[in-house]
Amino acid sequence: MKIKPTILLILIGLFVWSIAACGSTAEPVATATPQALEEAGDAPLAPGETVTLGSGPNETHTFVVVTAESEARYVVNEEFFAEALSKYGIRPGRVVVTGITPGVSGELQINFGQPDLLEGATFTVDMNRLRTDQSLRDEWLQDNAIETNRFPQAVFVATGVSGLPDSYTEGEEISFQLEGDLTIRDTTNPVVFEVTAVLDGSTLRGTAVRQMQLTDFGITPPDFANTLTVGNDLRIELDLTAVKQ
Repeated sequence: MKIKPTILLILIGLFVWSIAACGSTAEPVATATPQALEEAGDAPLAPGETVTLGSGPNETHTFVVVTAESEARYVVNEEFFAEALSKYGIRPGRVVVTGITPGVSGELQINFGQPDLLEGATFTVDMNRLRTDQSLRDEWLQDNAIETNRFPQAVFVATGVSGLPDSYTEGEEISFQLEGDLTIRDTTNPVVFEVTAVLDGSTLRGTAVRQMQLTDFGITPPDFANTLTVGNDLRIELDLTAVKQ
């Protein structure tokens, strides 16, 4: 199915703004390779060890993202109507669009001697590697809609954590809220991600999810009579694997 560039340009521009595309001019942050999983430093906790947050050893542990085992996604709804078929060759109906980029890098620092555990975290997403199920959409995204040559990154800088348990046991999955600043081009907005994470030896794995709306960034969802609409709601998802350095 061939989709004409005009409609793609509209959709892509809106979608990518909503997932913090074209983030920042900051320098790329650290990236670990898969081999780092075998070469990771000493584990912060012994197997099965339980520590009370804020009363543990006052030591900073730095974890670096393994890009090959991490990815960022956005999910948004489209609905095409009768005239979409005649204009663009697109069959009417509702579809879910998912864009994925494996280009995630960054690092975070945790300290069991701090009640909120987190000392700092920065994650960068490479928007040049963003792909959907339509190659034509992807090409327009890179060359026209968001100009990834000028704005290649999305950046999230964590500022705090809430909802942590009083204690943590190594190997246990926990849920909490990760607060921080999300940069969109030259605009930075505060956001909160819902996170589930587990520390297994020297490897930290987690998933962060954020429900958003296009209008959160001052974007009006497209609504073209008898042709298509794009939902205001969308979801951002981030899967991370990081190893202790």
